[in-house]
Amino acid sequence: MYSVVVLISGSGSNLRALLEAATAADYPARVVAVGADRECDGLIHADEFGIPTFVVDPAAFSSREEWGSALVGAIEPWQPDLVLCAGFMRILPASAVAALYPRLINMHPALLPLYPGAHAVRDALADGAIVTGATIHVVDEGVDTGPVIRAREVAVHPGDSESSLHERIKVEERQLIVETVADIARERIDLEEISRQ
Repeated sequence: MYSVVVLISGSGSNLRALLEAATAADYPARVVAVGADRECDGLIHADEFGIPTFVVDPAAFSSREEWGSALVGAIEPWQPDLVLCAGFMRILPASAVAALYPRLINMHPALLPLYPGAHAVRDALADGAIVTGATIHVVDEGVDTGPVIRAREVAVHPGDSESSLHERIKVEERQLIVETVADIARERIDLEEISRQ
């Protein structure tokens, strides 16, 4: 069975969508562990589904590089086929990216390369965008600069707040994660090939 470690920082709504999908007998992937950079509500979903968890807090380390090494060290015993950042709000140091590349992917709430970074939904609204969306990409050393795997558009409605727009994006994110992880597991998506583009 294709194995996935999911990294989170918050509520874990995308994680939960994947956990629910993986309960189906014909879903081709399973979450084997969930990691976080802090104690967060999303870890409750893992507990509910009986999935082991780990927390690697950057505050416990003297440098980003030390933290990145510890995070990779916590991931590697699970020998995952894929590492999914789903609302993981930390930029990994280059050494950690190199250790996991290209089997490290990220969900981002915008149509990359537009609006990278931590405030993508706010930035789209501030820019007057009429369309934004969700993107899954391979993680590289930049901030949301890695090769795009898949993206889905979401219309910006008149009067949208950051919260209302983000909630609609999350609906698409959940579907996109479930479909994309399944297609990677079924070898319909080749991360090695995408990473060379």
